[in-house]
Amino acid sequence: MLSRTADSIYWTGRYMERAENVARFISVNLQALLDLPLGFREQWEPLVTTTGDQALFTERYGDPSANATKANVLRFLTFDEGNPNSIISCVARARENVRQVRQIVSVEMWEALNTFFLRLHDPAAPIEAETDPSDFFRRVRESAQLFAGVAEANLARDESWHFMQLGRWLERADKTSRILDVKYFILLPKPSDVGSVVDDLLWGVLLHSVSGYDLFRRAHGRITPERVAGFLLLSRQFPRSVLFCLEEAERNLLALSGTPAGTYRLEPEKLLSRLRSDLAYASVLEVLNGGLHEFLDRLQTRLNGVGAALDATFFSLSPDTEGQMQEQ
Repeated sequence: MLSRTADSIYWTGRYMERAENVARFISVNLQALLDLPLGFREQWEPLVTTTGDQALFTERYGDPSANATKANVLRFLTFDEGNPNSIISCVARARENVRQVRQIVSVEMWEALNTFFLRLHDPAAPIEAETDPSDFFRRVRESAQLFAGVAEANLARDESWHFMQLGRWLERADKTSRILDVKYFILLPKPSDVGSVVDDLLWGVLLHSVSGYDLFRRAHGRITPERVAGFLLLSRQFPRSVLFCLEEAERNLLALSGTPAGTYRLEPEKLLSRLRSDLAYASVLEVLNGGLHEFLDRLQTRLNGVGAALDATFFSLSPDTEGQMQEQ
């Protein structure tokens, strides 16, 4: 497979997963505002913080502490084409990548992605996002999931499949860690609220945002911070846990390289295997005692390192690689 083709299909997987998860970031906040008691202060600036785009927001909208209003943040994360990580930008880039590899993808994949793209560019879309944001971002998630489902049913299980899945799982691992970080920045209650009904409600909001509430309750019963953090980081059954994502990413990477499991020949294999192994042997109490936010920050940095190594190993010869590295 040409490095240019591999690059396009890998980034299609990343961009579509990113678009879905930005919608999940926003849904966390929207759901919290609906469920929490009166008097809970709206917080929109932390959404910009958790996506890592503070500098760009400041450049386009001014000081986040003063200008990170609901309207500005929703516009920045959803419809701002000057933000490369906004939903509309991610879908547009995924569409352009798919257009360049039309010989690989099915007609159904192209139609699902193109429909998603056109819905976001509908003049009525910003109005719908403002008047009924919960429904709008639910439909954004469903559109991204439709594309993933069509790819699951139609894409040949060859190198193109493994590159798309590799991008998808790495992006999901990063975004699950960032959604968990939302609890630190946005949902962090007052010290007096820790362990209270309010705190439990906030952790429940987080679980709903990753579609993990029902599975968590079946597996663990009562919601506690330790159990939720462990579930989102270390579960081997939940498809959005960081460890699950890393294991799937490693499996697809080894399928591409032909390297036997438990060994490595390439730099991204070494970095990904080491990260997956460190997480597999971690305990949630160690993570919380050392600081959840600090742990997640290191995790995201290491994921960025894996992405950079993949770029250098597989995609660096591609003339279109420049500008595609948008690791957060």
